[in-house]
Amino acid sequence: MQENIFIAGIGLIGASLALAIKQEQPQATICGWDQNLASLATAKEAGVVDLASANFADGAMQADVIILAVPVAAALTYLDELGQLSLKANVIVTDVCSTKQAVMARAERYNFTFVGGHPMAGSHKSGVLARDVNLFENAYFIFCGKNAPSIAHLQELFKGTRAKYVELSSQEHDEITGMLSHLPHIIAAGLVNQADEFSQEHPRAMQLAAGGFRDITRIASSDPTMWRDVLLSNREILLAQLATWTKKMNTMRQLLLTEDAAAIYAFFENAKDTRESLPVHQKGAIPAFYDLFVDVPDQPGVIAEVTGILAKASVSLVNIKIHETREEIIGVLQLSFKNLEDVKRAQQTILAHSSYHCRVK
Repeated sequence: MQENIFIAGIGLIGASLALAIKQEQPQATICGWDQNLASLATAKEAGVVDLASANFADGAMQADVIILAVPVAAALTYLDELGQLSLKANVIVTDVCSTKQAVMARAERYNFTFVGGHPMAGSHKSGVLARDVNLFENAYFIFCGKNAPSIAHLQELFKGTRAKYVELSSQEHDEITGMLSHLPHIIAAGLVNQADEFSQEHPRAMQLAAGGFRDITRIASSDPTMWRDVLLSNREILLAQLATWTKKMNTMRQLLLTEDAAAIYAFFENAKDTRESLPVHQKGAIPAFYDLFVDVPDQPGVIAEVTGILAKASVSLVNIKIHETREEIIGVLQLSFKNLEDVKRAQQTILAHSSYHCRVK
């Protein structure tokens, strides 16, 4: 495709999309724009984009395809600006926002073709420096809209993502992501905040909050600005889901009051059966975590040894965490990777070049 592609927002998603487009559509010209001029300069110097626009309007008016790789609130503002510009007659505008009804409704006010987009992928890191051409591989890429030719055009343009395309209505998209992503983020953040308040009275609580508690609340570390915008843009659906959640928690409270052992057992049995039927190591509404846990002795140089083994094998880490250890007690290194292939290769490499036990979770 010999097209001019304009990407507004050169962060993790925008930069990674640019790389994926270049991989399969090398003849396309990619122009970038970002309010963070340092990020834009980095993207241009690294060849992530071919051109750096002087401003949003100039880049948009030259484009055949406009990608709004920004949070929901910013996307709404940019859609309003696009509605006042002299865009190309056949321009296609799309976005990457994690809620769809608000942006679809705003775009309908204007006379340009809009296709709602949502690549369900993310990373422990953010910004242009975290860009990854393989970020979207095997992830679901959702499209919302009724313009079939434009959707097909974008699917061809994004072929280099190697994502799995799904078409949904904006209502269904927001209901599904509300249940599987937005509500879990609220619950995780609520648990952490409750534990923080609890620790004021019980100071040792946060020390004991490591391990499982830290793992089940991991998504509470997400960007507060992004999640504020996501929740407000999916407000009605989340109000309904929170009402359902509150009802279910009140039911559990009643089961405890009445000491209904059979019903409590059934509650956990159903949850266990349902969770064990979920797909393993597939990318869904919440980015998957690929962790390797390595049992190591509490000795100087152990971390350097393990990371050195991985470096020699060219296995890239995205994060490392040291679980608390005591002298002469086995400790645990929690190593995080970009994808399932990397974590499996890391496990094989460590087992082949050391005596350390390691396991994937």
